[in-house]
Amino acid sequence: MKRIMSISDLGKNDIDIAGGKGANLGELVSAGFNVPPGFVLTTAAYDYFLENSKINEKVRDILAKVDANAEPSLQDASARIRDLFDQVEIPADLKEQIISSHKALFKGKKMGLVAVRSSATAEDLPTASFAGQQDTYLNVETPEDLLDKVRKCWSSLYTPRAIYYRVTKGFEHSKVKLAVVVQKMINSEISGIMFTVDPNSELPHIIIEAGYGLGEALVGGKVTPDTYVLDKFHNKILSKRIAKQSWKLVRGKSGDCEKADIPEEMRSVQKMTDDQISALGEIGRNIEAHYDRPMDIEWCIEEKVIYIVQARPVTTLSNGSKPNGRTVEDHGLAKSAKILVKGLGASPGLAGGPVRIVSAELMNLEVVKKGDVMVTLMTSPDMVPAMTRAAAIVTDEGGMTCHAAIVARELGIPCIVGASHATELLKDGMMISVDGSMGVVYDGLAPKKEEAKAPAAVIAQSFPVTGTKVLVNMAIPQKAEEVSKLPVQGVGLMRIEFLFTSYIQEHPCALIERGESKFLVDKLADGISMVAKAFYPRPVILRTSDFKTNEYRDMEGGEKFEPHEENPMIGWRGCSRYVSDSYREAFKLELKAIKKVREEMGLKNLHVMLPFVRTIDEVRKITAMMTEVGLVRNRDFKLYLMAEIPCNIFMAEEFAEWCDGFSIGSNDLTQLTMGADRDSDVLGKMGYFDERNEAIKRAIEILIEKAHRKGCTVGICGQAPSVYPEFTEFLVKAGIDTISLNPDTVISTLNVIASAEKRILLEAARKTLQ
Repeated sequence: MKRIMSISDLGKNDIDIAGGKGANLGELVSAGFNVPPGFVLTTAAYDYFLENSKINEKVRDILAKVDANAEPSLQDASARIRDLFDQVEIPADLKEQIISSHKALFKGKKMGLVAVRSSATAEDLPTASFAGQQDTYLNVETPEDLLDKVRKCWSSLYTPRAIYYRVTKGFEHSKVKLAVVVQKMINSEISGIMFTVDPNSELPHIIIEAGYGLGEALVGGKVTPDTYVLDKFHNKILSKRIAKQSWKLVRGKSGDCEKADIPEEMRSVQKMTDDQISALGEIGRNIEAHYDRPMDIEWCIEEKVIYIVQARPVTTLSNGSKPNGRTVEDHGLAKSAKILVKGLGASPGLAGGPVRIVSAELMNLEVVKKGDVMVTLMTSPDMVPAMTRAAAIVTDEGGMTCHAAIVARELGIPCIVGASHATELLKDGMMISVDGSMGVVYDGLAPKKEEAKAPAAVIAQSFPVTGTKVLVNMAIPQKAEEVSKLPVQGVGLMRIEFLFTSYIQEHPCALIERGESKFLVDKLADGISMVAKAFYPRPVILRTSDFKTNEYRDMEGGEKFEPHEENPMIGWRGCSRYVSDSYREAFKLELKAIKKVREEMGLKNLHVMLPFVRTIDEVRKITAMMTEVGLVRNRDFKLYLMAEIPCNIFMAEEFAEWCDGFSIGSNDLTQLTMGADRDSDVLGKMGYFDERNEAIKRAIEILIEKAHRKGCTVGICGQAPSVYPEFTEFLVKAGIDTISLNPDTVISTLNVIASAEKRILLEAARKTLQ
């Protein structure tokens, strides 16, 4: 093993030779982040020093007598061990290598200052933070001083706090070694720390602390820094706390650090500009994305250039913290409840039960019994029957708008998505609790709590009346009676896909081939009528099937009828399927089921919505098919189009000639406008998939203006209004006619809509009075 290596030759897997700090700095360099250049004395150099010094036995004897709970014992042991290091010279050949590497760092130019930092092999680990326990030396100038500081770094492996921490964490002293990082010194004008998650509440915020001068004063808690909080996903500054700083740490005349007064006019001003805060936040997000875990980052700025001088995993997220002061104890779990898995909280609530691993290949859905926690790589429509039995759902992959998230929110059960390796870390039969609000899986069960029931009179008077119609999204007929009791004016989106996966469970073309068309029509009509009856006479808008080819292939008999597509999300789906010769008859059976519900069952409150409409010609052909079946647009039977493709916006006036209204599918509209895969966890974290993007809002405003001009209504049935209150307020101001929500968000969003409408009226009144 080399005794000295360039930082650029190291990576995160080199902890054993470069220590945590050295390995992480090398990883950052290889990933393209701006890190001050330098080299590392590896653990081989440390071992070589010890072998030549002959002090190993003496160090072991001193440590064997240490009482970790007695401060005097720790102090004495530390002093004696460090004195042994000071008495021994670094071997001559190693000295020569260090001095040569030091000169090479400045490439023949005038020698400058360096920072000398300890890097232990048990430091900056994902599971334990040894940060700050070994020594760091700044502004080191001469080769002789560098050699002295290297030796002091080696001996700092035996500071009292380092000895104590290793004992209490169960690390053997002999197994922990020390590397030394030597880097060009950055003369920091501003420096600080950045967390890519709020370490106290675990909210998805980036926390930046900033102060004047060298960072050791801030890291050591000697000055109070500014604190800036950013929304991690959208890099928006949420809050700023400006602290007064009267002094800073700078390089002294003798090379050591010394205090310097800050001019009075600079003491209480914001240390960083907003542009610098945003730029640093973006760097933090990218570092977290690279490591795929929350990070604790040290940084500095010299001549407006941002440098990263350290990055380590945040290790304090399993302390039971919750937003708004909520702790795991509030759920009845012990304060020490162990966090097993973390991901993206996609559906709120807390539930527990035994783990049941569902394999996408085996489709062993029968293993999931009522009250189990379903754990899988990612759910598909075929898994819905098992999902309805589950108490909670955890997936390895996915984002806020993936299949698991949407179905879980409708079922009203907790769901965590994007929980990497959950299927490996959680074992069948393990008893766990799933917190869908925080995206955390705990070891053990939370006791069930009885919910207090509010008096009917209180419930009745708690719902505001809104001018914007509030509807609800539905998929599961068995939930219709329960959901119909919500203060909504109908169903804005009933998804027919659940009926295929749960009631029929076979590809429609396979049924037609076997002569079982009537079975398909009857089963669809039964499921649709359950929802129409529950909500009668309130309208129910049924969206016809919008499976992708990969989803249809997974149905029984599906492989025979479905092609393989590289990108099914923008493939043969929606209306393009209905007008195809190979699927036209199957779509007609859906139309016949709709007619049966309306005509034979008398449920005239049922209306139709077409998904993924690409061209006017598609609508023309489908309208003819509907007429052929006996479904003709009139004032009692409405036809709506999903607006989820940019062409629907550009040609809104043309499409409006063929329908009664539009319903915005914010998920697909965002995906196709922004070119961002809605299931990409990486893009979701980076903020690309966000319905609140200005481009999406502008598209919605255009659609509303054009549709209203043609006498068509515009609603929205995507996830955004259920997730973002500020987006709901935007929709109201833009003139949206209806908002269809997930059942669990109806009450809270009603209040948001009512408040927005009141503000609009108030603003209008003020303008009138002016």
